[in-house]
Amino acid sequence: MRVAYLCKRQYMRKDVIADRYARLYEQPRQLALRGHTVLGLCLSYRQVPECDEYHEAAPGSLRWLGFSQNLFGFLGYPRRVERALREFAPDVLVAASDCLHVILGSWLARRLGVVFAVDLYDDFATFGLSRVPAVRTLYRRAIRGAAVVSCVSGWLARVVRDEYGAIGKVIVLPSTIERELFRPLDRDECRARLGLPVDALLVGTAGGLHADKGILPLYDAFTSLARQEPRLHLVLAGGFRADCPPPSGENVHYLGELPHDRAAELFNALDVGVVYLRDTPYGRASFPQKLYEMVACGLPVAVARVGEMGELLARAGECLYEPDDGESLARCLRAQLSGRVQAGIDLRDWGELAADMERAYLASLA
Repeated sequence: MRVAYLCKRQYMRKDVIADRYARLYEQPRQLALRGHTVLGLCLSYRQVPECDEYHEAAPGSLRWLGFSQNLFGFLGYPRRVERALREFAPDVLVAASDCLHVILGSWLARRLGVVFAVDLYDDFATFGLSRVPAVRTLYRRAIRGAAVVSCVSGWLARVVRDEYGAIGKVIVLPSTIERELFRPLDRDECRARLGLPVDALLVGTAGGLHADKGILPLYDAFTSLARQEPRLHLVLAGGFRADCPPPSGENVHYLGELPHDRAAELFNALDVGVVYLRDTPYGRASFPQKLYEMVACGLPVAVARVGEMGELLARAGECLYEPDDGESLARCLRAQLSGRVQAGIDLRDWGELAADMERAYLASLA
């Protein structure tokens, strides 16, 4: 099978090609590792060096073309991609990463007469691009016409079927973790490497520390609990905005934006990890990858009961708190600091997930 994969190049503050990062890299790579010929086409929304490189993925092959944005490049991008696709001659064209790539992928698949598939790691209709006139309509139309739509969660899959009216095959394809990176490590050694107190009780998180993503209940809960438990410390990693700074104090540790390969050190250093979300369309469709990363490290978690999270952790209710409710999160953290209940999630690796994707694509060609 010849598969072309169309996506943006910068994702979660990482370069998909250079950093070989997460879902947008692993899906094409895993298909190549299963013996398929894969071409990845990435557009950067800012000016970076363009590239054309092969990555090791035997027994298949994986080639990446990286395009850079400038006014001419952006306007000429669809035609450049079309030329590359005609030369490659894919059986399946997969579009991912945002509304514009899904719309462009649908247009290109029709022009080339090939099977069109979409991968959704979020509902891109909740992103800022969807506010551009006609984008949301064209995005939903593209999803309705796709032969296969893979969704990061069961919640999002229901939205795609029930609200968007997808007529193709809809499958659930969660993001997962790198098992060799996210695994249990020695807690004290991780704390020492990060400069954290060895004997404290540490709760914390990593990611975008933004009010609109649901971080404020953690700040409220920590402030409340710290009055009762002086050994409690808060550990944070990620970016924040000036209008929502982290709390200050001797028992607050802000680590900045940690490299991806050091996130496992943070999660192994903590006593409880927090996965925060708000009950919004964006939050309900989300599947925070850090939940799987924390679970793989053996870390007890406190997770907002939003969308897929409530269903995934239904049998581990001690791990859930009510969104936008600092008191509820404080109760959850207090219980987890004493009980250390594990989430009990069965983790599948990228290779296992790629097998589901492969079956869906092959069936669409039959």
